[in-house]
Amino acid sequence: MPISIATWNINSVRLRIGLVTGFLDQYNPDVLCLQEIKCQTDLFPLEAFRERGYRHIFVNGQKGYHGVAIVSKKPFADSAVRGFCGKIDSRHASVDIRDRDDTIRLHNFYVPAGGDEPDPEINEKFAHKLAFLDEMKSWLKGTETDRKAILLGDLNIAPHENDVWSHKQLLKVVSHTPIEVEGLETVRSAGGWIDAVRELIPTDQKLFTWWSYRSSDWEASDRGRRLDHIWVTPQLAPQLRGIEVVRVARSWQKPSDHVPVIATIASA
Repeated sequence: MPISIATWNINSVRLRIGLVTGFLDQYNPDVLCLQEIKCQTDLFPLEAFRERGYRHIFVNGQKGYHGVAIVSKKPFADSAVRGFCGKIDSRHASVDIRDRDDTIRLHNFYVPAGGDEPDPEINEKFAHKLAFLDEMKSWLKGTETDRKAILLGDLNIAPHENDVWSHKQLLKVVSHTPIEVEGLETVRSAGGWIDAVRELIPTDQKLFTWWSYRSSDWEASDRGRRLDHIWVTPQLAPQLRGIEVVRVARSWQKPSDHVPVIATIASA
């Protein structure tokens, strides 16, 4: 049986728990990775997930900001968190998922957004984002990636021209600047990661996972960006079977500004 793994920046799990449970009831992924849960670990709504068969739960939360969580129907062999840039801001969680005779390492990331000004000399948030990417690159290679592994989450960068509504107009806008795109590419290439979404959906097709709240009609203007990603190591890539971007979720009542992305992976 294949395994399905979803990623979603939910922008407050307690505020949008009804959307999350509705998504789980309809799409039924084996694993759901959430970012920006915005709650402390001990306040995570465990029972809503357990009632639906997601009994394996790992949360790295903090009060009011950031935070990531992994909920799964499949057991974990191990779990861990890692801090970046000397900050305690709950932006990473990893687990080893057991799937029959297979073990897949799963990294869930929430990369810093970077603020508004794409200049690390005057914008501390942007400097933090670049430093975060540099630490990811230094770590996620060699023995860390010489195995079946998945890296996913809100990476807050749209790397390709068709990952944004206008390449030309967004070149100086945080999330699509050349320095960020280059930084993300160094993380990907250092570990030999494969962009699973673009492996199955060609780069000549426009594809977005985020639309700003500022637009009065997000669907009509369609000024989106692909900020949410799923990567796999070469050892896992042959098992990749499908990708779905759940665009309709952006139209749900009081939605997140991100939508879920689901990868389907065949069993070994």
